[in-house]
Amino acid sequence: MTSELSLIDHLRELRKRIFWSVIALLICTSIAFVFFKQIMGLLVMPARDFGSSQGLELVYTEVTELLSTSVKVSFMAGFVLSFPIIFYHVIRFVAPGLTRSERRSLILFLPAVLLAFVLGVAFGYYVLTPPALTFLLTFGNDVPTPLIKVSNIVNVMVRLLFWMGISFETPIILYMLARLGLVSVRGLSRFRRFWLIIAFLLAAIITPTFDPFNQAFGSGSAISFV
Repeated sequence: MTSELSLIDHLRELRKRIFWSVIALLICTSIAFVFFKQIMGLLVMPARDFGSSQGLELVYTEVTELLSTSVKVSFMAGFVLSFPIIFYHVIRFVAPGLTRSERRSLILFLPAVLLAFVLGVAFGYYVLTPPALTFLLTFGNDVPTPLIKVSNIVNVMVRLLFWMGISFETPIILYMLARLGLVSVRGLSRFRRFWLIIAFLLAAIITPTFDPFNQAFGSGSAISFV
């Protein structure tokens, strides 16, 4: 009977944490939607700056394209903004089953996660994006006339920046797994050769181009953390 009550209490606590996490996500998404023009402006700025020098313009070809793109961008921005709150509720849910040192590590884990993600996004925006867009927007443009859709460039930018942010989380994740005893230095050294292959595969998925320059940058950022 005690275990049943304990299970019910855990389910109630889980429902409570999920509820407040969803509320935080909705509020942050709503705030981001208010500023969607500024957010989209930042996302399309590299392509717009390059396109203006080449006589290219950003267009949209469907009635609902701009609205759907704005909602998608607002949701992604809302998720990033609400992540500290979501992570807080995750910690509160799992905290009863952790030791004091493990709880302290999780609390210190949050700023490191946010900093690593921001560094990854900055790396993708300022280092990977310029050469990637130069390659994409000049490849064969002497044959057809390029018309760049807003939704396409936003999707490319969101995917690139998001996954670069995630790739920079690698050292933080490995550190936490090591603290929990799930991985070891010997195991990571044995796994290094496989990680090289995985890093190049991830770079092929993350980066929007297949040129060696961006592949090396994308995979190198992940390899350097292991």
